[in-house]
Amino acid sequence: MSYRKIEADDGVTLEPRAVRASIIWLHGLGADGNDFVPIVPELRLGDELGVRFVFPHAGVRPVTINNGYQMRAWYDITSLSPEGRGAAEGLPASVERVAQLIDAQRARDVPAERIVIAGFSQGGAVALHAALGYAATLAGVLALSTYLPVAETLEPRLSIANRTAPILMCHGMYDPVVLPAMGEAARKWLQDRSYNVEWHAYPMQHQVSPAEVVDVGRWLRKRLA
Repeated sequence: MSYRKIEADDGVTLEPRAVRASIIWLHGLGADGNDFVPIVPELRLGDELGVRFVFPHAGVRPVTINNGYQMRAWYDITSLSPEGRGAAEGLPASVERVAQLIDAQRARDVPAERIVIAGFSQGGAVALHAALGYAATLAGVLALSTYLPVAETLEPRLSIANRTAPILMCHGMYDPVVLPAMGEAARKWLQDRSYNVEWHAYPMQHQVSPAEVVDVGRWLRKRLA
């Protein structure tokens, strides 16, 4: 599938010839919107799906865990512990930004039910918060190597419109950054609230594997067919 790459100050867009669906994909801590551009051909989505990829850049902010060093981050992280991961200053603003990105796609004639919200690590946490709180039904949520920070703030924001949204969660069995137990806790939290979660674990660390890309491509084709 051929795309026209559009680079802007706030992110990267891959534009197909004819747009029929959109995927908004959030990068992890310290990366930027270019991080997942190379895997797009490997997803093998096909021209007929007409998928526009939107890869926004997070803003630059000091990150406590990195001695206050300024980097692209969706929110602050105070430590790698599960307790430290519960601190997420800046998360509401990032969730609002994703809502605005969804609104922008809808304004460009992509219906909400043809929009997938995806994210890796910190970006996956934002994707879950943003999608499950959004007021219109989305195509699904793709959450890679991630967890649910400050879930107590998400609970009152859960949208009826996305109670049945399909969720694909993928995690590395040996992830030293976002521990597998944190991903599994997020899965349980969602399943306890009757969300439709498909879970895959892979023999990898905090990364994306070829087998995972195949599963993600299959899941996206099913969501957007």
